[in-house]
Amino acid sequence: MSVRLSWEQYFMTITRQVAERSTCTRAKVGAVIVRDKSILATGYNGAPAGMPHCTDVGCLIYESMTPNGEIEQNCFRTIHAEMNAIAQAAKNGSTIKDASIYITHTPCIHCLKVLVNTGIKNIFYEKPYKLHTLEELLKYTQVNLHKIDLP
Repeated sequence: MSVRLSWEQYFMTITRQVAERSTCTRAKVGAVIVRDKSILATGYNGAPAGMPHCTDVGCLIYESMTPNGEIEQNCFRTIHAEMNAIAQAAKNGSTIKDASIYITHTPCIHCLKVLVNTGIKNIFYEKPYKLHTLEELLKYTQVNLHKIDLP
């Protein structure tokens, strides 16, 4: 007898597939926004529609320094998967308040702030990414992080 995936594992598996559309050369990230077991929007990291992708013309990397002195590298060319999913929901008129988001990686601090403002309550992720940078902000929100393990 086969073991059926939980709803969380099901949506995380879909999130992995969405990430395969990514045009980022550094990390393939996917996001799926869900409410009542229905997908509202998806997103992956890549360039805005109609603009050149990193896979075609290279990255536009810039460096910045965090408050504790760590150097971070980011790309001007790409939009994060979470932002693309939020934009898709907005474009299609789907409200995402009280929805959940499934992401292949924990969100960066900037995406977390936007997710808080959208009213998303639960963030499900497979791989941790700079979790320590989120701790302070999470203290002040009603957003919950949930790690999902896939078979």
